[in-house]
Amino acid sequence: MNIAVVGLGLIGGSICKALKANTFHHIMGIDSDKETVKKALETGAIDEEIGVEKLCEANLTVIALYPMAIVKFVKENADKFKKGSIVMDICGVKGYIVNNCTPVLEEKGVIFIGTHPMAGTEHSGFDYSSAELFNKASFIVTPTENTPQIAVDLVSTLGACMNFGQVVIATPEQHDRNIAYTSQLAHVVSNAYVKSPSLLKADGFSAGSFLDLTRVAYLNEEMWSGLFMCNKDALLFEVNNIIRSLTEYRDAMENDDIDTLRDLLRDGRIQKEKSMEFYGQGRR
Repeated sequence: MNIAVVGLGLIGGSICKALKANTFHHIMGIDSDKETVKKALETGAIDEEIGVEKLCEANLTVIALYPMAIVKFVKENADKFKKGSIVMDICGVKGYIVNNCTPVLEEKGVIFIGTHPMAGTEHSGFDYSSAELFNKASFIVTPTENTPQIAVDLVSTLGACMNFGQVVIATPEQHDRNIAYTSQLAHVVSNAYVKSPSLLKADGFSAGSFLDLTRVAYLNEEMWSGLFMCNKDALLFEVNNIIRSLTEYRDAMENDDIDTLRDLLRDGRIQKEKSMEFYGQGRR
């Protein structure tokens, strides 16, 4: 099968490498950075560089760009995709992408399906891509009620070929509500946390908890600001909820109310214990 990958950054590059390592598909790459394309060719991550005019040769096109750029690319090149082929994105928000891309491609006889590889690092770019990036991670596939089952099955099979630990099927709306909590809120909190004036005064006073909480503050602001705005309603719900919770802790301390503070801490511990039972003892 001919597979075109548009965008050869961390995720796009890793998809290329994982497919080359585990399948016999012919991988065609598109990227605006010629140095990145050169590296992808030299490392064997792609078999050839193509221009958009050769998208008509792809049975499957993977678009690995920022959210607004995905929609722009699809709209500008809708006529170039092969009729009957599948186009999938790998963006961290789904409603915005699916709602904008699906009708445009349906008119051209092309199937669009949203996916989200739940893997990554704090680094970006092809240099950090890896064929092992997706090992044991979740691969979320977000079909609509009109998505042909054959497309869902093909994309899910590709996920298994790239060594994802599980394929999760969800609606775009379910995805965005959950990801606002499990991923996007964590990045907001971590990024806000490191803005304390104490950050550069704590050398020798930090351990695991500091590293855990600050790791994802090191982010790509261009990408994440777009993701946040495309999922604004769901993320605002989570941000407002954590602000309310933090206010409760603050008020208890300001009022010297140790009983309420103890109750708040106990409730949080109990919720964590419940989550460990729900997700399994070996996962956090």
